[in-house]
Amino acid sequence: MSSIEKIVDQALQDGYLTPTMEAEVGRICDTASELSIEEYMALDRLMGALLTGEVVAVPRKQFINVMEELVLSEAISRVAEIEATSNKSLDVGDIAAYALNRLPPLYATTEEGASYQRQRAKEELQDLIHEQVESAVSRYLDRPEFFPERQAIGKTTGDDVLKQVSSLLQAYAPHYEDGSAE
Repeated sequence: MSSIEKIVDQALQDGYLTPTMEAEVGRICDTASELSIEEYMALDRLMGALLTGEVVAVPRKQFINVMEELVLSEAISRVAEIEATSNKSLDVGDIAAYALNRLPPLYATTEEGASYQRQRAKEELQDLIHEQVESAVSRYLDRPEFFPERQAIGKTTGDDVLKQVSSLLQAYAPHYEDGSAE
């Protein structure tokens, strides 16, 4: 049984297709030279289950990490200062990720919770956020130029699941629906 079939079976069993499962199906389809009929059939079962609601695509985020927005805001300000006064170009994402890996998460599921977390961070963590962003900027500026072939993580939304599965089926099994797939 292929990984696609296992993922689809898991989604059907759980009733949910997680962003990780979705990404893995996409990765397999993108890297496979050709899919088996069983894999096409599994994708078709998944598409049907998504359309009927038997399987629900879990949105990428049903919660937010307030720390992400605070760090991103700090990183953007700092990068803008540096880029305005030098010929250097910095990657805000790299800087924010470095700092976030060294700071506590502040998750919230409601606007009230997010407001509480923002206020808490301003009172208790603002200096630490600033220090970690400064450290990230220093590390970024001192890093050697390696792995120029690195690829940024792609951005997709949970709303695109049906379109992605449908386009995968069309791309890898253009004649599946009319019964002429081999």
